[in-house]
Amino acid sequence: MTVPPAEPDPAAPPQGPAQPSPLPRRSLRVNTLIVMAGTLGSRLSGIVRQQIINLFDTSLTDAFNVAVKVPNLLRELLAEGALVNSFIPVYKSLDAAERRKLAATFSGVLIAVNLILMALGILAAPWIVGLLTAADSNIDRAVAVYMTQLVMPFLTLISLSAVAMGLLNADEHFRESSFAPVAFNLASIVALLLLPDTATWLAFGWLIGGVAQLLVQLPALRRYGLLPTPALTPHPAVRRVLVQMAPFTLTAGARQILNVYVTRLLTNGAQFPTGTTTGYGNAEALFTTVNGLFVVSPVLAMFPRFSQHAADRDWAAFRALTAQAIRTTTFLAAPMSALLVVLAPWAVSLFNLQRGLGVTTKFEAGAGILTGWALALVPWALVTVLLRTFYARERTREAVVVSALGFVLEVGLYRLLVPPLGFLGFGVSTALSGLLMSGALIVLYRRALGFPGREVATHLLRVVPLSVLAGGVAWLVSRLMPAPGFIVPGVIGLSVAGGAGLAAYLAGALALRVPEVSGVLRRLRR
Repeated sequence: MTVPPAEPDPAAPPQGPAQPSPLPRRSLRVNTLIVMAGTLGSRLSGIVRQQIINLFDTSLTDAFNVAVKVPNLLRELLAEGALVNSFIPVYKSLDAAERRKLAATFSGVLIAVNLILMALGILAAPWIVGLLTAADSNIDRAVAVYMTQLVMPFLTLISLSAVAMGLLNADEHFRESSFAPVAFNLASIVALLLLPDTATWLAFGWLIGGVAQLLVQLPALRRYGLLPTPALTPHPAVRRVLVQMAPFTLTAGARQILNVYVTRLLTNGAQFPTGTTTGYGNAEALFTTVNGLFVVSPVLAMFPRFSQHAADRDWAAFRALTAQAIRTTTFLAAPMSALLVVLAPWAVSLFNLQRGLGVTTKFEAGAGILTGWALALVPWALVTVLLRTFYARERTREAVVVSALGFVLEVGLYRLLVPPLGFLGFGVSTALSGLLMSGALIVLYRRALGFPGREVATHLLRVVPLSVLAGGVAWLVSRLMPAPGFIVPGVIGLSVAGGAGLAAYLAGALALRVPEVSGVLRRLRR
């Protein structure tokens, strides 16, 4: 059915004084490629960092993975996610002078809040680790508490970095902010290689990376005249930002309840052996690499444009951009999903730099968890795009309700599916909750603006079968590959079997004249 033109969103909040839409400095395609390149560099260097961490004793890496969850939990609540999704829409609706004042006030407030939380986190570390770990724990709690206290200053560092990233992204300067995580990984790698392999220096390597990630963005802020002077002077737009942050923070909080439950589950010695937490961390590193590169990066590049269309109340362009974002992310995510389902053991092998260790708990856990998570890539691509369309319109209530219910559902699915399915149950639960959340968001979007359902459905009916074909080809070729378990056969299996599957996918997309692959070929011919 053809979607009729929708009237302007009747419930949209005031957007501040109307501003002319600035001409974009770069095309949306160039912005997307810049963010994807930065994400690729970040994720590849992150894999190297994770490889080095895996050389440490497993009991130490298990404790480290628990420790870094604490600042990461607070970071998502108060820094990166909440900032990008609440700050940019308000920032884009103001004139240049008011933008500078808002940046100064908001950065001052965020720093003050994070300093207080950092102090509380250090003092409450024993209680926090007790909350995160099971009663019959398979990790060393004393080491986990010590490392938690050491890594807590990372929260302040990453919050400052998030302010810098938000300011640069709002004006569509993506290069420095996209490559800042590369600086984090490179600084951490150098620290891990040069410093002793102890709990103290493993934690300090994390902090050194946080300092580097902040510092590399400061010259760009100064060059573009965006460097704020943090202040606690009041600004009326801060309330709008906080109103948008509050529901997003509640959503992120619901997700962290899920993370706490998962951590307790992983550290339950009666159910999982030592090494499971490290295996989960390895799977998470690989999944976030693929998801960050092929889903989050395009959406991050498009979000300022979504916010501008919403500020201009250009809903036709907003709907068109929604369809484009879904097509782009699912075209990229679908084959990666199929290939990871088949090649998860070879992918996890990248973290084993020591030949002859055989199949370990962390290898089995990583491969099983990654296989299940691969199924969630396409559903969560839809969720990622659709949530940003609500945040851009400053319509967070619906997004919060759907997200919170989705995470509650996911906890229930974990309880239901992990015992019978084991490691695979983690990903299957995530995939099912993603499907239900995307369906609910589509219904709400359609009521407000009219969802481009036919275009999206036609696209998915092409790319999903093609991705199954890619997975089948990769599976056949993988039967001829060396057994996984060590980095060398891992690289061979991913390169040969993954390459064959990807070639089959692209050939099929070209035969069906999928616009996304045609656009890639046109750019390659230039």
